[in-house]
Formats: sequence, C-alpha cells, structure tokens
Amino acid sequence: MRMERQIRRFTMGAGAAAWALAIFAVAPANGQDVKYEKYRLDNGMTVILHEDHSLPVATINLWYYVGGKDESPGRSGFAHLFEHLMFMGTRRVPGNKFDAMMEAGGGWNNASTSWDRTNYYSFGPASLLPTLLWLDADRLEDLGREMTQEKLDKQREVVRNERRQTSEMQPYGRAELKVCELMYPIGHPYHIEVIGTHEDLQAASVQDVKDFFRTFYVPNNMSLVVAGDFDPAETKPLIEKLFGTLPRDADPKHAQADPVKLSDVKRATYTDRVQFSRLSFVYHSPAEFQPGDAEMDLTGRILGEGKSSRLYKRLVYDDKIATDVSAYQSSGLLGSLFNVHVTAKQGVSLDQIEEVTDEVLKEYLEKGPTDEELERQKASIEYEKLSGLQSLLTKADALNKYNFYFGEPNGFKRDLDRYRRETTTSVAKAAREILTPGARLIMRVLSESDAGKPSESSGVVLAGRDEEPGASPEKAFEPQAPTVFKLSNGIEVRHWERSELPLVQVSLMQKRDRSIPTTTRRGWVT
Repeated sequence: MRMERQIRRFTMGAGAAAWALAIFAVAPANGQDVKYEKYRLDNGMTVILHEDHSLPVATINLWYYVGGKDESPGRSGFAHLFEHLMFMGTRRVPGNKFDAMMEAGGGWNNASTSWDRTNYYSFGPASLLPTLLWLDADRLEDLGREMTQEKLDKQREVVRNERRQTSEMQPYGRAELKVCELMYPIGHPYHIEVIGTHEDLQAASVQDVKDFFRTFYVPNNMSLVVAGDFDPAETKPLIEKLFGTLPRDADPKHAQADPVKLSDVKRATYTDRVQFSRLSFVYHSPAEFQPGDAEMDLTGRILGEGKSSRLYKRLVYDDKIATDVSAYQSSGLLGSLFNVHVTAKQGVSLDQIEEVTDEVLKEYLEKGPTDEELERQKASIEYEKLSGLQSLLTKADALNKYNFYFGEPNGFKRDLDRYRRETTTSVAKAAREILTPGARLIMRVLSESDAGKPSESSGVVLAGRDEEPGASPEKAFEPQAPTVFKLSNGIEVRHWERSELPLVQVSLMQKRDRSIPTTTRRGWVT
C-alpha cells in the first residue's frame, strides 16, 4: 500500500552548533505481527500471553463478555454499575485496599464498559505482576458473596452522579442519551445507553447484583491478557494457581438481535443550556468488523475530520454558518450508528444548516471520495493503529478485542487490511447504502435562548488465593545503548534501532548562545 510520507526538514540557524541528533529507526515489515501464546484453563478461562521485554513493566487486561446489551429489562446500567462495584473490596482485600496495594507497588488500574464487554486493566512494574494477578483472581472468586447494601448504595450514587456529570450536565448530553431510544426499538439490547437510567439504577437490589455476578462473572466468560516483561515459565503456574482452581459455571446466554433499519425519517427536537444550536443526522450502519464498517469509518473522516474535510470546508470555512462539525462511525457487535453533528453559528437557523449539510452529503454520495481524500485517511488510520502499538496497554487491549471478535488475538494485520483494500468505488457504494436521506434520525438541539423556553462473605474458600503472593524479584534493567558516530561536519549522531514497528522518529537538538532560547524540533516518518 502507498503510504503518505510526512517529513519536516530542519535547517540550522547562523552561528548555531549541533549538539545531538537522535534517530529511532525500524524495519517496515514487523509492525503488523504481535507474538502471543494462547491457551485455555480447564475451567474455560482463556489466557493470552505476550512478552515485551523493552521495559521492566507489565499489564494485565481482562475482558468479561458482558455489557449493556446483556442486562435484564428494568435493570439498565447494571454492567457499568458492576464495573464500579468490582473495586469495593473482598474478605481478603477489604475497603479500598485494592487500590492501596496496587499504588503502593507503583501500579494503577482502571476499567470501562461498553454494550458488549466490561474491561478491567492494571499496570505497574514487572515485579508487581503477581500482586496484580492475585487481586483480580481474588475479586473474581469473592466479590459477589461479599456484596452488601452499603456497597451497593455507595456505588449506585457514584454512577448516577457520573451520568449527571458526563451526560446530563454536558452540552447536548441530554439529547445524546435519547439517540439509542429513538434508533432502537423497545426490547432491543441497545435501546438504553450503557450508563442506564436513574430509575433502573435506583431499583437495583443486592440480590440483583449477586445474581448478575453469578451469571456473568465466571471464568468461562472471560479472557485474560498478560503483557510485558515476564517469564512464562513462572507466570503460567501462577495463573493456574490463582485462576485455574475457580469453578466453571454455566455458559451465560448473551443477547442477540437482528440488524435494525429505519423505514422513514424520524425527527426529534430538544432544548438545552447551550450557546449554539446543533443539528444531528444518525443512520444505522454495519456492525463492527462487518462489511461496510471500515468504509463508514473512512467516510466519517472524509466528511468530518480536520479542516480539509468536506463538511468543515463548506459549513465552517466557506459559508461560515457553523462553528464545528463531526462525522464518525460508532461501532458495536450487534450494529453500529453513523453520526453527523453540525453546530450552528449564533443566529443561523437549523433549517439552513440542514439544507447545506444535505447538499454536501448529496455531492459525496453522487461522486464518492477522491483518490487523495481516501489515501490520506487510509494512511492516517494506519499510522494511528501502528503508533498505538507502542503502548503496552493499547497492545494488550487489542489482543483481547481481536480474540473477542475474530477468535484470534493477532488480528492487527487483518484489521489494517480492511482499510488497505478499500477503493473510492467500494467506499462510495457503502456510503450510498447507509446514508439514505429517507431513513435516518434528524435531531435538533436548540439553545434555550433560541427556543424561547426552559429545558427540562461466606462459602468455600479455595486454596491459592488465601495468601497474597510476594512481589517478583526486581531484575536489573539497562536501557538500550545507541550507536554513536559523527558526520563530517561534526554533528554527533546517536542511533537507536528498534524493529517492532515501521516508524521512525528524528530529533535534532541545537546549542545556541545563552541570549537565544534553545529549541527542539521533531519529525515523524511513517
């Protein structure tokens, strides 16, 4: 595939002396492959190991195959609520000791919930890895039976407050919470946003929580990735000891649904305490990793990402009737939504915004993207995905994601190839099928000033987790030394070679007189 090359040329000012030039060079062939070992414990738990000895750090990443789509009627927000409850302590690790132990060892943790999965991840020095594994094995075994009304009440209020802060009190947030209700029928697994409703959260009981845990938080409904600086000969027996003795349970039943299609145009209007009114178009689109998903990713970028995008150029730069635009594919296992948002300038009617936005979309559907637009966005996606692999956390999560969707953790090339093979013809064809003017949601959010009205513990204890494992011995670590040489003009060059990713970083440092500030410039080459 042709990749755009972005190179900055540097010149040295008069009287400036070169101090050091650092280059990170890599071979272009290896960045799409991530080596791993995958196996399954007797209780059905999937384990994925990835060694990376470039730094003395390690991460664990757990995917539980439960999300907002798997909640019972009247119990929306449960998967996300449980993400919070998982940090509320067990018999062995009471109160906030989970965080305290991790942070004392130099580590940290976080979690996230989507419609389709709940993800927990921890990171720290490699010596902390036994503790990270022990903490997650302990709460998988013990948290359900240690649940109390006090813990539930505390985290229920935290989640309800999070809903207020991240959605209801954010500009346009209350309207965005309505999109799923308007796009998916009652009873569909995606009908209610993952955050849930206040009413459903308030109605949850301790027994509801225990039942949810017993159903979905079982070894045969999860996968564990361990990535970083570790020895599999030491780590595999520890995983077996901590997780392998947890009992298997019945395989949970996961929600299923056929793709949803609108038969006509839905219109909705809301008011909000915002300075500018906003227009949104929302369309049903293909599910994640299904045909059409990558095409709509590319379409979103061509239409709404950056100042050269179609919508920005027409509405913000040329016509000057909007302050901001965006377009993107929001992908899920059971279906996706393609979103277009345009924020109007003060005094500009949303009728005018709708008319001009439709003109831009109509031209795109008729002519499709240009070769230059498509190649630029393909190169941008490739760079983002490859550079993201420099993060151990990103790499570990991707291994879990690809395993979830493909059954194959090393799906990096398969993912990138979706974009590489796209043509202007294939992208235009998908856009014409999805961006149908006669079947979409048209949502308007009016500024209140424009609208003229206000808005509205017991049980069997299994051996292996009773005793907290000590930290692994800290191993001596020496960073890679560069190859050092000088050019004929006296510039000293320091060269570090890393072959994991097809990326190059160049940094030029110059010494100047004290009266002139020292500057550093960097350039990236892909």
